[in-house]
Amino acid sequence: MPSDSGEKLTLTGQLGDVMKESAAAALSYVRSNHKQFNIQDSFYTKKEIHIHVPDGAIPKDGPSAGVTIAIAIISAASGHKVLGKVAMTGEVNLRGKVLAIGGLKEKLLAAKRIGIKKVLIPKDNLKDLEEIPKEIKDEMEICPVSDVNEAYKHSFEESKKNKK
Repeated sequence: MPSDSGEKLTLTGQLGDVMKESAAAALSYVRSNHKQFNIQDSFYTKKEIHIHVPDGAIPKDGPSAGVTIAIAIISAASGHKVLGKVAMTGEVNLRGKVLAIGGLKEKLLAAKRIGIKKVLIPKDNLKDLEEIPKEIKDEMEICPVSDVNEAYKHSFEESKKNKK
């Protein structure tokens, strides 16, 4: 998706149209708000953003990856490392709001299975936590977020250091 300013978004791999839209929305939000994430002005005029989703992706899963894509772009553009053992899910709109997703129980079970200790979920999915078994909720920190800014605060080492 090249434009006059020189930025380019390349999407490869197993991406359905919905996931392509999620990636474009996440990138647009990060570009519009780059200063608050300590990203240089030139990041989108001198760099190519390439997102690759390997085989095995399911096109309907695209919207749930929006916040994850936004955080990955922030990480790549700023050079800040995302904390380990953090997972996240949520669709992102152009204003950075994290929207509700489906299949929260299955996503939390998968996160638990691979040893994730902290999961960011859309605040609008709080009602869905009632159907999550207590042992899952007791073994991981589940953090509801309403926007990319909140997800950022939970995701980066720098944010954690700044809280002290």
